Amino acid sequence: MKRLFAASLLLMATPLSGAFADDPIKVTLQNHKFSPAEIRVKANTPALISLSNRDPQAEEFDSPALKVEKVVAGNSSGSIRLRALAPGRYPFMGEYHANTAQGVVIAE
Repeated sequence: MKRLFAASLLLMATPLSGAFADDPIKVTLQNHKFSPAEIRVKANTPALISLSNRDPQAEEFDSPALKVEKVVAGNSSGSIRLRALAPGRYPFMGEYHANTAQGVVIAE
């Protein structure tokens, strides 16, 4: 019983690594366009996008397919967490400038 308790404490104290694949994926929003507009992630693995908004206006990273909405203020940055995705294509857009701010996440 004491060993089981000690093992449980050890597991709780161990930091969880690998929650997200590799380093954050860096994406820039400038002139109401995402760069890169095509983001590739490993399928079935959570990922993290680091979005740098270089426009003076706020923009909302929006994707019903990814089930993500994130507003990033002008001239600032934000993080977008992606759940583990099945292989496929997942479009996203900038909600406030949908005509130009478009992209796709490709899980493979």
